[in-house]
Amino acid sequence: MIKLFSRYLTIGVVNTIIHWIVFGILLYVFHASQALSNLGAFCVAVTFSFFANAKYTFKARATSGRYLLYLGFMGALSAATGWLADYCGLPALFTLISFSAISLICGFFYSKFIVFRSEKA
Repeated sequence: MIKLFSRYLTIGVVNTIIHWIVFGILLYVFHASQALSNLGAFCVAVTFSFFANAKYTFKARATSGRYLLYLGFMGALSAATGWLADYCGLPALFTLISFSAISLICGFFYSKFIVFRSEKA
């Protein structure tokens, strides 16, 4: 399980970099709102994460059903984190950092036991 988590962590680091870069481009270059920038960054990063983890971490087929399960869960987690940050008046950087940490742990267990549960790693 540690080897599996190490692969997931590696992809998670790349995923986080993608998310933050896309967020920054949308926010500062295209002057989109934080909400729209985060949504766009999330869509790009979660798609990369799903396909990379299917292939390299879980060695599983990337099906549309699995993608929708992953997208729905991670999207709900992202929205909940953003809502809580907005509710508490926290800065955007806190939201990015906290979601990165929360999604790493929750996303790993959700992927292992739900999305890719029938596949051997």
